[in-house]
Amino acid sequence: MSLWRLRALLITDPLIALAIAAAGTISLIASLFDPTGRAQHAVARAWGWTLLKIPGVKVRLEGLEKLTPDGSYVLVANHVSYMDIPVLFACLPLQIRFLAKKSLFKVPFIGFHLKRAGHIAVPREDSRASLKTLAESARLLRERGVSLLIFAEGGRSPGAMRDFKEGAAYIAIKAGVPVVPVGLIGTRQVLPMNSLLVRGGPVTLRVGDPIPTDGRRVHDHEALTRQLRARVWDLAGEGYGG
Repeated sequence: MSLWRLRALLITDPLIALAIAAAGTISLIASLFDPTGRAQHAVARAWGWTLLKIPGVKVRLEGLEKLTPDGSYVLVANHVSYMDIPVLFACLPLQIRFLAKKSLFKVPFIGFHLKRAGHIAVPREDSRASLKTLAESARLLRERGVSLLIFAEGGRSPGAMRDFKEGAAYIAIKAGVPVVPVGLIGTRQVLPMNSLLVRGGPVTLRVGDPIPTDGRRVHDHEALTRQLRARVWDLAGEGYGG
C-alpha cells in the first residue's frame, strides 16, 4: 500500500470525518439563533478551509476580483468531485446558497441543516414543482442579496463535461442578476469519483467574467445556457484533458 493511501486511511479521512461532524453540529446550533443562514455560511467557510488544510490541498485562485463581495450572482461551476463544494465555500467571498436534490432534505440531520441554512430543494421528478422552485430561487436572490451556486451538469461528471441543464440561466434571467461561469481543475485528482480516500495536491479555481442578464427574456435561457457551458469549458476544459 502506498504511503499516501496509508496516510488517508489512518489520518486524513478520520480527521475529515471529525471535521464534518463538528462543523455540522456547530452549524445546526447556530441555525437556532440565526434564521438568515449567514452564521451557517460562516461555519461552512471554516469547514471548507479545514477540509482543504487536512490533506494539504493548495488552491490557486484566478479572477476573484471580478466578484463584488456583497453582490448577488448565479454561479455555475463544473462538477467532478465531492471536493468541489469545500473549495467553492472556502474560496468564494460571497454568501452562497445552493440547489440540492430534494432527497437530501429527507436525510436525518443533514436535511434539517440544509433547510435551516437556506439551501433550496429541487424536486427533479416533478417538472411543474421544479419550475416553481426555480421561480422561488429567483425571488430568494432578489430579496436576500445572496448568491446561488449551481452545478449545471446535474451531478458529478465521471468523464467529459456533460450538457448543462437550463435552470441556472432561467433563475438568473428571472432574478435579473449576473450569471458567473466558474471552472474547477484538479479536484478529481484530490478525491476521485469512486473513492473515499482524500489526498493533497494542487487545485485551480477560475472565476470568469460575469454575464449580465439585463434585457434578456426568459425564452433566452437556452442560448444563455449554451454560452455558459462554453465559458465554463474555457475555464476548466484542461481538467478534462481538453
